[in-house]
Amino acid sequence: MKQYLIILSLIIGISAACNSSKNIVDYEKPKLVSDTLRIANKEVEYEVIIIDAGFTSWFNTSARPRNYYSQNYLEARNRVWILEWNRRAMMPLQYNPNLYEMQIDYDNSIDYGYEVNYLIYNYLVYFQLKNNQKLGGFLARI
Repeated sequence: MKQYLIILSLIIGISAACNSSKNIVDYEKPKLVSDTLRIANKEVEYEVIIIDAGFTSWFNTSARPRNYYSQNYLEARNRVWILEWNRRAMMPLQYNPNLYEMQIDYDNSIDYGYEVNYLIYNYLVYFQLKNNQKLGGFLARI
């Protein structure tokens, strides 16, 4: 009977060790937990809401880790892609109004910070890949 308890204790100890190392890896990857992403900052009075059923799953499996890109890199991509997005949103007869339902209010003179630019960038990459769209300037890739 003591042998069974020792073996059971070893199995529990090994599985606990495996789970703890798995948590370290998960911690380093970006994670979202909802299909509705809301980012708000009272200091610059902005709010970003992204509602897309597949984005969370894509983000958790495909997005590069935070700090992989510099904020300048993200801002440069976002400026070009959002400019094109807004142009398409104003032309519903030429572009699918179900894809470009509304304009994105993104002011180049405001420092939105890294996190906002990172999440907007990843959404725009996801959007282009999912819908086979090219917003211009830069190729959307992972």
